[in-house]
Amino acid sequence: MAPIALKKSASSAQGLTRGGAPDARGLVRDAVRATLASPPLGSHPPLPQRQAEIRFGPPVDGFALDTAPAPRVLCCEEIDGRRWSYVVDDGGHPRRGSAVRAVPMQSPMAPLEELMSFVRSYVVPEGFPDSVTPSYVPYMTWRALKYFFGGAMGVFTTRTLLNSVGVSKNRATSGAIAINWILKDGAGRVGKMLFARQGKKFDYDLKQLRFAGDLLMELGAGVELATAAVPHLFLPLACAANVVKNVAAVTSTSTRTPIYKAYAKGENIGDVTAKGESVGNMADLLGTGLCILISKRNPSLVASFAFLSCGYVFSAYQEVKSIVLNTLNRARFTVAVDSFIKTGHVPSLKEGNSKENIFCPPWSKHTPVVLGPRFCDAFQEPTSFIAIESLFEKERYMVTYNPSKDKIYALLKDQAKSDDILKAAFHAHVLLYFIRLSNTNQALKNLRNSNQSKYEEPIHPTNADFLAHMVESSKIVSSSYAIFKRKAAEQGWIMSESLLNPGRARLFSAKEH
Repeated sequence: MAPIALKKSASSAQGLTRGGAPDARGLVRDAVRATLASPPLGSHPPLPQRQAEIRFGPPVDGFALDTAPAPRVLCCEEIDGRRWSYVVDDGGHPRRGSAVRAVPMQSPMAPLEELMSFVRSYVVPEGFPDSVTPSYVPYMTWRALKYFFGGAMGVFTTRTLLNSVGVSKNRATSGAIAINWILKDGAGRVGKMLFARQGKKFDYDLKQLRFAGDLLMELGAGVELATAAVPHLFLPLACAANVVKNVAAVTSTSTRTPIYKAYAKGENIGDVTAKGESVGNMADLLGTGLCILISKRNPSLVASFAFLSCGYVFSAYQEVKSIVLNTLNRARFTVAVDSFIKTGHVPSLKEGNSKENIFCPPWSKHTPVVLGPRFCDAFQEPTSFIAIESLFEKERYMVTYNPSKDKIYALLKDQAKSDDILKAAFHAHVLLYFIRLSNTNQALKNLRNSNQSKYEEPIHPTNADFLAHMVESSKIVSSSYAIFKRKAAEQGWIMSESLLNPGRARLFSAKEH
């Protein structure tokens, strides 16, 4: 077969004459492609070709597609668990002005998943759950439930107030109604200012104050509902209710920041606060809307209020109990010391907070230990002071027991520092443990001797027993106080004398006068 004659153009011939090897190779490659593209005679038609799959990554050896080069992957990124890759389409060789596009590396989100992601952006902090402590979810759950019941009760109380003031029955002019309403709100603001003097109590006894505020909120709602029975007493009752409810509002606002601070990890307290308030507002709106629908059926006012009040108080109690703080106030300090004396171990943060007594407000006088009292309250006679003075000669505090008041008093000297105040409180609880143990043993002994279970007079230790307890407690404190501090720090507790709310009285030597 004669060779195929290739017709050359003038430019091609000139290129070959000048040694243009690349042009010759290109013509040969085109001729081979044309030959392969036309099937030989008698052959079967070509099979349908499968669409090439574009894969990102390094090329596979020995395999090449006769298509455009794959886009080049510049980098990948991840946002909230979803990933994207950024690619360049210009043949994998980015040049000035090249376009970059984002390619999702997973299937698109379902509509329900997108809705849930939108809701989460309003109710949980960014980075949840790693951005908050584990106790954040129980707290916010009970908080939302409390606001739900609170919003529902607001519908009944507002409706009752409007009926009592005469809006629905046109029993009063609009001017009188407006004046009564303004006086009611003004009285509430006065109550808010008066309660602000509690000061630092909002920091160290915030659980007790917060729960007390929730109870006051319920009391105010009950007084508002009482105006339906005596509408002619609307103004005094409404003013009293508004004072009580504004005091509760001050308590809630003042204790909010320390609680959110305990849940925040890092510098995200603002985000935690915003999302917490958003959850409360959503729950309040849901409760309000649901109660509006129910109120159209005119349910029993007393039964509805009783049910909502029980739900509100129970949710408020569980909300406060779910708060986990790492500071030792008086209540948690008592739990930690009692556990250490009985078992030798300091409870964890969760255990210590769960055992805290929240029914003991800071203004309660029924406390077994008084820190920083006046001398006249601790000692009834000078012989008691002289008997124990030598035991605390090297200490910057004194601890004594007053049988008539059945209390332990920890008096502070003028040189007392932060650690001395903490040590005095620890010593007072150790002495209290021995006094109670002695009283229990004495009661059991008397019970066995006389076979009687009740006594008209309380049992108190004698002076000899009291001095023995003082000496024994001093030995235990000197050997175990440092161990208690170390174990408390290992559990994550933070101790500060200001959280124990010591009194301002200090003892100083008569020689210094």
